[in-house]
Amino acid sequence: MTSSEILKLSLIDGSFSAEEAKEILLKIYHTKLNFHQRNNLSSQERFGKNNAIAELRIPILQKSIEEIKDFTKLAKNKNLSINISSQITLDLMKHD
Repeated sequence: MTSSEILKLSLIDGSFSAEEAKEILLKIYHTKLNFHQRNNLSSQERFGKNNAIAELRIPILQKSIEEIKDFTKLAKNKNLSINISSQITLDLMKHD
């Protein structure tokens, strides 16, 4: 794969208060959770069965949301900021 077929982007890079970090991360995770919930509902309505990927991802995202809440609460209670660094990598690939 050539470098033109890979794109790397910085999504989040900085230090945030516990409340800011919580807001940023929960918005991202809730958006992703809603995406999978909608896909699952669509699959149920169209095909009469759950979306296999959504079934796997939804509980993982829900657990991550709870972990984010716990971690940001800990930071807030200790009056600490949170450093977040998140990179997105996009790779071109053929369909299966």
